[in-house]
Amino acid sequence: MLNFSRTNRDNLMTKLATREGVNKLFALSSLAVAVLLLGGCAITPKPLDQAGRLASLNTDRQNMFAGQEALSGPVTLQETMARALKYNLDYRVKLLEEALAQRQLDLTSMDLLPKLTLGAGYSHRDNDAASSSQDVMTGRQSLVPSISSERTRRNADLSMTWNVLDFGVSYYGAQQQADRVLILQERKRKVAHQLMQQARQAYWLAVGAQRLEPKISSLLIEAETALDDAKKVEQEKLRSPLESLSYQRQLLDVIRQMTQIRNTLVQAKPRLAAIMNLSPGMSFTVAEPTQLSEPKLGLSLEKMEEMALSNRPEMMEARYNERIGVLETRKAVAKLLPGLELSIGGHYDDNKFLVNQGWNDVGLRVSWNLFNLLNAGAIRRSADAQLKVAQEQRMALNMAVLTQVHVAWLDYQGRTRQFALEHDIFAVEKRLKEYNSNATQSNAQGRLPSILASANAVLSELRLYQGYGDLQNAYGQIAATVGLDPLPAEVGAHDVATLGGALQDVSARVEQTLAGGV
Repeated sequence: MLNFSRTNRDNLMTKLATREGVNKLFALSSLAVAVLLLGGCAITPKPLDQAGRLASLNTDRQNMFAGQEALSGPVTLQETMARALKYNLDYRVKLLEEALAQRQLDLTSMDLLPKLTLGAGYSHRDNDAASSSQDVMTGRQSLVPSISSERTRRNADLSMTWNVLDFGVSYYGAQQQADRVLILQERKRKVAHQLMQQARQAYWLAVGAQRLEPKISSLLIEAETALDDAKKVEQEKLRSPLESLSYQRQLLDVIRQMTQIRNTLVQAKPRLAAIMNLSPGMSFTVAEPTQLSEPKLGLSLEKMEEMALSNRPEMMEARYNERIGVLETRKAVAKLLPGLELSIGGHYDDNKFLVNQGWNDVGLRVSWNLFNLLNAGAIRRSADAQLKVAQEQRMALNMAVLTQVHVAWLDYQGRTRQFALEHDIFAVEKRLKEYNSNATQSNAQGRLPSILASANAVLSELRLYQGYGDLQNAYGQIAATVGLDPLPAEVGAHDVATLGGALQDVSARVEQTLAGGV
């Protein structure tokens, strides 16, 4: 062993004391950092106050209806659909989800690139990184303590690595994400179908409500006037009490019925406004058609089944899910293979003891997770099971789609017959109303047949519009069931008028297709 002089021993003790002080300082610093972290975690929940909630509410209300084109006249069916597509908040959510999926695809595609890493560093120590050597045979120091590194150093690296296995797995993952983007596009199509159906139904309900509201109000005024006259007749005992009360009961039944109908009809326009994202309570009118023309359906059931299995968004989504399952199997197999990593880089270190302060290097490394071989069967079976589930789901969906086609076709046939019947009933009730109006006597008792005939005519007209709305809904359901896209492929501009015109062109092509045209 080496013999140390008194001076060397004192220097060593000083260094040890200094090291002990450094260790204590490090321990105190660690304790202080831990206390700060624990103090930062002790955060109490702070609920929003009333002022904050009101401010958020006012901001949300402004953002809900900001930037919308003002109504310029009666709202047509095409404008209703255009405003629903442009301003409906639920549809906006689907558009944003699709945009988010596209951004995620962009991020996934970046995983295919090699990793290019740029690094720079600075280090400093308070003493020299000195070292010595020891003879393994004798245990004696063979070299005097020396240093080969400066106390202060700066270094920089620029390296690029590429793992072939990670590239293969990322490639399949990017393809899966691309299919997920297509799935969201099909879901957006489905939401568009549903939105068009809701717009169509709400529009025709609003048309019926707008046309019947003045008639119901006039009939209520007439019935209430007749009721007042009947009460005077009862007070003056011009009729028997039983006859007067029976007469009043019939009038009250008419008033109750008309009031219930009016309470139902007043909800039509607010629901239509919600679909177009108009402010609740906004006053507007809908364009009333000159005649209620029946839509024509000339497709056979076999053709409708073929179109549905080929075009439905749900079927397209099932096909994409099956492709994702196939890619998942390939990705699982790729993970079982050994990984090959290539690397190349440039380095710099300003350490003056280095002979070469700058250098380049190239590397090749092969790695293989052998435990994956033990789980190879389970990994492969799991991927195959996922693919099998996707295939069975598509088969089940085929059956569901075919059933929906038949149900939609039967519903359309039934709604067509119902509308024809309501049209004939309305024609008869309208003529009865005219006859009773002409034969109405001047006394209060003689006004009851006219009032009842008017009430029946209003009810018949209400059922006529309801029947026509149901027929239009059934016709639209046929278009959605066979997968005809209600949206234009391209739009020249995004204003409501241009979008409405494009939707009208699409609607004309859909009607031509459903009528059996090319």
